[in-house]
Amino acid sequence: MVWEAESPYGRVAVKVGYAIDGKRGYTALAPAREASVLRTLGRPHVAYGTWDRGTFSVQPWYDGVALWPLWEYRRKGPQAPIDYGTAAQCVEALDRLHSDGWVHGDMQPAHLIVDGGSIHLIDLAFARGGRVDSLYDFPYPGCLVHYEPPEISRAVLATGTATPSPAADVYALGASLLISATGIRAMEYPDHAEREEQRQAVVDNKRRPFDLPGPFGVMVDRMLSYEPYDRPALSEVAAEFRKAST
Repeated sequence: MVWEAESPYGRVAVKVGYAIDGKRGYTALAPAREASVLRTLGRPHVAYGTWDRGTFSVQPWYDGVALWPLWEYRRKGPQAPIDYGTAAQCVEALDRLHSDGWVHGDMQPAHLIVDGGSIHLIDLAFARGGRVDSLYDFPYPGCLVHYEPPEISRAVLATGTATPSPAADVYALGASLLISATGIRAMEYPDHAEREEQRQAVVDNKRRPFDLPGPFGVMVDRMLSYEPYDRPALSEVAAEFRKAST
């Protein structure tokens, strides 16, 4: 659960996690783990702790609009132009996180907040790359399967956990750009399929066809490559989007 609240530091997001079925898993630990990540990254005014059912955190509230509602115009009008400037900003925001030595691990449209000329990359509870308070750490459980690459789905099916990587983030960002611009998820599976069925469809590469114009379509297709080593560097993607935005 998340609330917007007032504080001496201005508006803040108060996040509260709690155990499901009495198990102190990642749903309970995620708020404190995210705050620990943010402190390691040097973000200001971050506090966290425990309550009787899990953990909580307090962090800055970011104004802006998430990518999904921002691009509603494009989903309603498939011939509408691609917003290359915003697409480039999203790619650059993720590239900066990678340059800091971290992977996000949970890229999705709701975690890209567009605020004028900047992008806030939020919800870093699953991020890997630096020191995290061991009291609140947990194995990586995978993410929403709409944005999960084959290597992550395969590992989670086999072992229950996986190791996120920059290449996995590239895939997840490509899937986020695709679904935000078209309303179409990258893989074909029933809308109400169980997670295991969804992940098996990803492993089996049941890619949905999509038709996106110009460099946007080319780069998204490459970002969704089955093999991690076939996905482009974020700097290359950003350069193509910047070129197309001029």
